[in-house]
Amino acid sequence: MKATVTAHRDFTIAAIDERIYSAFLEHLGRAVYTGIHEPDHPTADANGMRGDVAELVRELDIPFVRYPGGNFVSAYNWEDGIGPVEQRPVRLDLAWHTSESNRVGIHEFMAWCDTVNTRPMLAINLGSRGLDQARNFVEYVNGPLGSYWGDLRKKNGRAEPWNCRLWCLGNEMDGPWQIGHKTAEEYGRLANETAKALRAFDKGLELVVCGSSNSDMKTYPEWERIVLEHTYEAVDHISLHMYFANRDGDTQTYLSLNHKLDRYIATVAAAIRLVKANKRSKRDVHISFDEWNVWYHSNAEDRAVLEGNAGWPHAPRLLEDIYIFEDVLQVGCILNTFIRRSDVVKIACIAQLVNVIAPIMTEPGGPAWRQTIYYPYYFASRHGRGTALNLSVSCPGYDSIHDDNVPWLDIAGVHDEAARTLTFFAINRHAAESLQTEIALQGFGAARVTEHKVMTHENLRARNTLADPDAVVPRDGAGARVADGLLTVTLPPHSWQMIRVTLA
Repeated sequence: MKATVTAHRDFTIAAIDERIYSAFLEHLGRAVYTGIHEPDHPTADANGMRGDVAELVRELDIPFVRYPGGNFVSAYNWEDGIGPVEQRPVRLDLAWHTSESNRVGIHEFMAWCDTVNTRPMLAINLGSRGLDQARNFVEYVNGPLGSYWGDLRKKNGRAEPWNCRLWCLGNEMDGPWQIGHKTAEEYGRLANETAKALRAFDKGLELVVCGSSNSDMKTYPEWERIVLEHTYEAVDHISLHMYFANRDGDTQTYLSLNHKLDRYIATVAAAIRLVKANKRSKRDVHISFDEWNVWYHSNAEDRAVLEGNAGWPHAPRLLEDIYIFEDVLQVGCILNTFIRRSDVVKIACIAQLVNVIAPIMTEPGGPAWRQTIYYPYYFASRHGRGTALNLSVSCPGYDSIHDDNVPWLDIAGVHDEAARTLTFFAINRHAAESLQTEIALQGFGAARVTEHKVMTHENLRARNTLADPDAVVPRDGAGARVADGLLTVTLPPHSWQMIRVTLA
């Protein structure tokens, strides 16, 4: 089977915002405790943060980490996480039916961000609380000395403001499961008034308003229109969330889910344009896709805790999906979609980062390791920065419940002009046939293949585990070459590949 692609230097989509390779860390399960924080671990630093996990996070080169939730934030009192650790209260978390020790709070998280070379994207509780605690939280984090909140921050060990620029105005407020769930009208008015107050403190803050929790919500996409009618002039982004599952074992249908994702983005982009036109506005609002990942493997195991049958455990094993090779292909398709939608998607956060539906897993007191999905995320973050190319693709396809004529080839291209490189991320969805792929490189001049990585496995259910952490890993590819402006490469059945080309 053959696929042909044209990549032209002048046919571009947009500059890729590096923040599409961001992540999410919630006080949920073992994401924080025995995830990033384990004071008794052999690799722990002076702040009790695991050094082995920090090393794996640094490898990913994550621009921002969203924190502390998620559903958790909608009943969270941020003040519980400041002051002497031994004096912090233990709270019951209604979102995940667990207990929260508050041993990690804003000071510890911010110090960890410095350790792993990332920046914070902080979420504000607009569920059980509101405008006043929102402005107090922002002032505590960013306010000057000589003010109440700035001086309290100094008393708690940090004199200089952290200068956090990126703030989320609540989480999934359209969801009936959310503590403090609101209608679009209720939430839109609260979010706008909160945004106005925060901008009175600092007009340069970047604010994210809640969009739909998923595209199957009954209120979607009217929720986006109503919320933006209230907030358009006061915010910078609207958030979207989506999780991906293969519950019936149909790989072809599963691997077409990113077409549903693409329509979701396109629909919300249209709602943004509609509100902009209605308001005669000159401002642009973009999409923050700040929760996305595969999530279904652990659902049965999670039921006892989530239904309250386990009491109120602290940091139990929750949402610990053990990813398989099939999920490598899915994550690759999702990342390609964000690259191709880089004109409107400016932030995206894999949910989550450690242990909880995460690319990194840990064993308490033991090692940390990379899950299968770590690798497509790693390569995209490292090499998917630059300008997204508007590729012309011709390839046979198949019909799915999510779209007709889904091409067997899913591909995204990135031109990094400063580094003089072209990078292509390609997935062959076909179970049995290789794709003989030709990519015409037009307007780029002389080129040569300098890096080629392949992920494939004879078993779609192969996984990396504590006992076998390297069962599914990338390997060097062979056979990709450029001749007379044509890049040729063979994509084996059910494979992910990255091909990097250096320009003369």
